[in-house]
Amino acid sequence: MITMNRRRFLAAAALTLTGTRLRARGQGVGLSPIRFEDIAQKAGVHFVVENCPTPEKYQPETMPAGVALFDYDGDGLLDIYLVNGAEMPSLVKTGPKYYNRLFHNNGDGTFTDVSERVGVTGAGYGMGAAVGDYDNDGWPDLFLANVNGNQLFHNNGDGTFTDVTAKAGLGGAVYNGRKMWSIAAGWFDYNNDGLLDLFVANYCQWDPRYEPVCMGLDGRGYCHPDSFAPLPNTLYRNNGDGTFTDVSAETGISSVLGKGMGIAFADYDGDGFLDVFVANDNSPNLLFHNLEGKRFEEVGFQAGVAYNDEGTALAGMGTDFRDLNNDGLPDIWHTAIENETFPLFINAGKGLFRNASQGSGLANLTRPMSGWSNGIVDLDNDGWKDLVVARSNVLDNIGEISRHFRYAEPNSVFRNLGNGQFEDVSASAGVDFTRPAPHRGLAYGDLDNDGRMDLVVTALGAPVSVFRNVTETHNHWILLKLVGTKSNRMGIGARIRVTTDDGRLLYNEATTSTGYAASSDARVHFGLGRSRVMKEIEIRWPSGTRQLLHDVIADRILEVTEPRNGNQQ
Repeated sequence: MITMNRRRFLAAAALTLTGTRLRARGQGVGLSPIRFEDIAQKAGVHFVVENCPTPEKYQPETMPAGVALFDYDGDGLLDIYLVNGAEMPSLVKTGPKYYNRLFHNNGDGTFTDVSERVGVTGAGYGMGAAVGDYDNDGWPDLFLANVNGNQLFHNNGDGTFTDVTAKAGLGGAVYNGRKMWSIAAGWFDYNNDGLLDLFVANYCQWDPRYEPVCMGLDGRGYCHPDSFAPLPNTLYRNNGDGTFTDVSAETGISSVLGKGMGIAFADYDGDGFLDVFVANDNSPNLLFHNLEGKRFEEVGFQAGVAYNDEGTALAGMGTDFRDLNNDGLPDIWHTAIENETFPLFINAGKGLFRNASQGSGLANLTRPMSGWSNGIVDLDNDGWKDLVVARSNVLDNIGEISRHFRYAEPNSVFRNLGNGQFEDVSASAGVDFTRPAPHRGLAYGDLDNDGRMDLVVTALGAPVSVFRNVTETHNHWILLKLVGTKSNRMGIGARIRVTTDDGRLLYNEATTSTGYAASSDARVHFGLGRSRVMKEIEIRWPSGTRQLLHDVIADRILEVTEPRNGNQQ
């Protein structure tokens, strides 16, 4: 007689085998290992996150992470921006070792540090970075989320930036008489007026003068988030004249408190307006449903994304909001800490999500892990988006407390098998990728324009990694650089559907806000498997314009401009 556990094992094995056959035979897609090579040192990207750890264990010391990948000078190559900390407890960048750094992509596999020349070394104790062209001049601008006051850098279009924080009114909102500690930010056009607005995730009420004392087994340790009171998030409306208005109260954003860490945008219900997901630390996640660009209603509980299946709030950190199963509905994946799993919320339509962590295999795979920034991105160009996460425990002394966990963890990548299942393929991703470190930030983009998506990962007190994707594959791809006319210039919020020559339907969204405190490649990437031609590309722009492209050849970067006169067939 076969036991119930035995039946489940056989069923799971059969499902996995079916998925493998489907990929290898039905889709004609090979299963080459997803592999990365760390080129940071030979490429000249020399950077260490200086979080200034102290015996007092100030709360922000565990959390700097910001990474942004964007083409700041318009040469067609992604550059790398890295956010840094400052001295504790002054929160002042007292020297170059605390500067934020911008590395210019030279196009030959090397990068040059241009931070001081272009004027983006930053001020204060940095957390996150967000990229968006807020004035529609064709040059992406840079917003920094900091512990002690935020910053906006305007891209001048000549290879330099100007700090316009005061003029723009984006220095940071005040709560209980003190500027809020911001961790992440993201650009999106919530009212579809063609101007990018700014959403800022704020963490907790913290003052270095009153750091609580929390003791571990071996002296003082970092306090649990429950030791700090929550904060509201902030929404700034773009006025179109270089200034912004805080509309958090009138839109309903500030009516709910939390400890925001990761934010991502997608139109989850297809009504034409971008919604906002916020991964919260030890408080319920938030899903702000956009009510036609006028107000937001928080529906995390009703939609099924506020808690895990046991009704428990997790230590939410990084998040991404993209269609994983190619059904046209964006899904949510966010990270958490050890013993919690990284939940996967599959969009079931009609405003509801189902927790697929158990059924997908991710629950068991991620239970022993602690994750920070993450991404939903097709790493082998087979047409199925994979999952990648920068890992590390929160506590630097976890090894003294537990025999099971370590502070430094390897990164992980989970291959999408195309049947609702995921496989941990980290072990074959290369020794560079799996080298343990206290990882924090992660952003993704195609740094060398070869069609394979690369990664940049930061670590506390350790060198940054620039992971070049060296996966050997014959699969095809396309990168779409969107240029809005009626919509915002970067096309953020556009929804794209690709129909391949073998009839597959693939979906993606235009956004830069990904992971934890990160900003990824604004170009929209599709892996196409063995398809060399796309029968159709449909772009639904934020303005409502529908654009169709026919018989598009693969393996290139294609710039697409929004039609000025409405729908285009």
